[in-house]
Amino acid sequence: MKRTIIVWALLMTVGSYAQNLKLTADNVDKIVEAMTLEEKAAIIVGKGAVAFDGRGKIYDYVAGSAGATNPIDRLGVPPIVYADGPSGLRIDNKQTTRFPNGLLQAASWNVAAIESLSEAYGSEAKALGVDVVLGPGINIQRNPLCGRNFEYLSEDPLLSGLTAAAIVRGIQKAGVGACPKHFAVNNQELNRLNNDSRVSQRTLREVYLRNFEIMLRHSDPRFIMSSYNFINGVTASENRDLLTTILREEWHFNGAVVSDWGAGYDAAKMVSAGNDNIQHGTKSAYNRIIESVNNGTLNIDDVNTSVRRLLRAAVQAIRYDGGNFTDNPPLDRNALIVREQAPEGFVLLKNKDNILPLSKGDRLALLGTTSYDFIHGGTGSGFIHNPYRSVCMPEGLTDAGFTLDEELHRYYLDYMQGELKRCEKVNKNVPWCCEKERAMEAVPRKLISEAAKRDRAAVITLGRVFGEGMDRDYYHSYLLSDGEMALLRAVSDAFHREGKPLIVVLNVGGIVDMTMWQDMADAVLLCWQPGEEGGHSVADVLAGDQFPSGRLPVSIPVRYEDDPTAANFPRIKADKYENYSFYRYNGATPHYDVPNVDYTNYEEGIYVGYRYYTTRNVAVAYPFGFGLSYTTFDYKDMKVKDKGDAVEVSLTVVNKGARAGKEVVQIYCHAPEEGLDKPVRELKGYAKTSTLQPGEQERVTVSIEKDLLASFDESASAWVAPKGVYTLVAARDADTPVLTAGYKLSKPLRTDCRNVLRGSFIDQ
Repeated sequence: MKRTIIVWALLMTVGSYAQNLKLTADNVDKIVEAMTLEEKAAIIVGKGAVAFDGRGKIYDYVAGSAGATNPIDRLGVPPIVYADGPSGLRIDNKQTTRFPNGLLQAASWNVAAIESLSEAYGSEAKALGVDVVLGPGINIQRNPLCGRNFEYLSEDPLLSGLTAAAIVRGIQKAGVGACPKHFAVNNQELNRLNNDSRVSQRTLREVYLRNFEIMLRHSDPRFIMSSYNFINGVTASENRDLLTTILREEWHFNGAVVSDWGAGYDAAKMVSAGNDNIQHGTKSAYNRIIESVNNGTLNIDDVNTSVRRLLRAAVQAIRYDGGNFTDNPPLDRNALIVREQAPEGFVLLKNKDNILPLSKGDRLALLGTTSYDFIHGGTGSGFIHNPYRSVCMPEGLTDAGFTLDEELHRYYLDYMQGELKRCEKVNKNVPWCCEKERAMEAVPRKLISEAAKRDRAAVITLGRVFGEGMDRDYYHSYLLSDGEMALLRAVSDAFHREGKPLIVVLNVGGIVDMTMWQDMADAVLLCWQPGEEGGHSVADVLAGDQFPSGRLPVSIPVRYEDDPTAANFPRIKADKYENYSFYRYNGATPHYDVPNVDYTNYEEGIYVGYRYYTTRNVAVAYPFGFGLSYTTFDYKDMKVKDKGDAVEVSLTVVNKGARAGKEVVQIYCHAPEEGLDKPVRELKGYAKTSTLQPGEQERVTVSIEKDLLASFDESASAWVAPKGVYTLVAARDADTPVLTAGYKLSKPLRTDCRNVLRGSFIDQ
């Protein structure tokens, strides 16, 4: 009897201890031990699942959020709330800031400005109770027609990686987590759930994984999102070689991996691979984890590892300390930051006879339907439901001190009223993933001819909006429409007849064809999708209150067909409202019937973007890194120093013009001829000057990590750099070297890697 009482007392003590146990940063292992299998499965599976608590309500915390993890109330484990997206918070019922898209941020080549802008974004997320921002999207812009290029960053892995790192640092400096995505090789939207990206090991390592690796070197994101697609026959979210061998063991990532929403086919395989959180969560996934542990096909150690990672993230969640958030984001402050920072990424492509900047007080003929329906951001995860502001071109230009041609202005106000009503009716039945109808261009020839006689200049805004779920259509998105071409011809003819200029503003989420029309324009300003203050930001640049200092993060080919990936990217035109994301949904087994839909061969290898154009001597319309200024710069006194693990390149930049400006110094490398086949030129570092006044100069220093000189040798499964002289090139863009200097690597470099991700479908 006495023994029974002692045992009962011990059990009561243990039960009481577990009852009082609450999560802290120091007791994660104890919490894992105290959790039931059901609780572990519940925290791994997102809150969309009806798990142990029977609720399964994603919007319990923030209406319109993307998802959340399940809390474990008895152990003090709070939920982790995720929200889209790459250009601002996509939530319901609250106004949020529309920030510039990722492409614009990369075009700034300014890590300090990007970090500042991203900290503002993070502060807004924290104020509204969001723990993790699902971004940045950092996949390589392999092809101009990818629907998500507006949020992706660059064709170059270094620029992508350093830009992404700055975004992550900024967001997390504000106290919330960042979740870079989509890991990895998610470079098209058509059939994104089932497309098999078939890529050589070298191409994977040097291009499509390198951006993520560089991002991790320079930041410490709390999460990374795995992608939908297959990689050499294995879906990314079930790929242990990708998520554990490379991400954790080689790169030492310590955060958690969350699946893309609805990704993966077998929850047990996902956990075993290292995919810690399965979003949005389903009951079948929850049951699958429990059943697999019980029947021995899923190791409980893998489950516990994922739970530990999520608990470490939960300690940093806003609701961990009782939900201390204001629900009052600094919207006015953030709007000002957006307005001031956007021109950092504006790219001036053309400025004949220094037409820009214009003089305040000039009367302008403002044309183009996008001038009156400005595109502030993309669609899908990049769409903002309740933007705080939406500044279009008329407001921006008049606030900047310009006068609008009244007759044209009244015409467009009337015309747009009817067009927007028409579009609203058409768009009622358009699925989320498909491009919405926009106003057709008008060509009021009589008004244009009259305006050319009285106005200082014409400004036409051309727009493209696209996004998640659908790739661009070559004919109706990449090329200009018949209406746009007719408008350009009419305005160009009328204004040039009077000796007056035409200025084109490109308000786009990715590049468009330039060769058909650029000769009609005297100036071309590429403002991308600059956020909610777009009209003000563009007008500030046209007026000279701000200056454009962006450089192209992608190449613009002469013809789309010149792109090295053109033959291996889908150009299928589906039915009008077909869901491109789920074009040929086949489940867990990839099919290989339709090229570029069921599978995509990355036959161009490492020769993506400028690596191809410069090496193969293919002319481009505008090279990677290109951008004009309102002034001119000289480079001088280039020096190279060995700094142990890095090579330091320094030079002096002098403003030789009559206006203030910023210059982007780009350092490319030409490797010794011996060794692996290499591009003629590869970006290895860059720096942006501060604002330089006329005659002012600045010493710029760029540090290049030596291992960035290496290439991946598949036969050795190692990064290798042969000894010899490496030519370092200080350039204005990928086609315009200015200064060169040699660096002698006295002994070869080698970093061994695991021999993984070798595909059976490709010629190695």
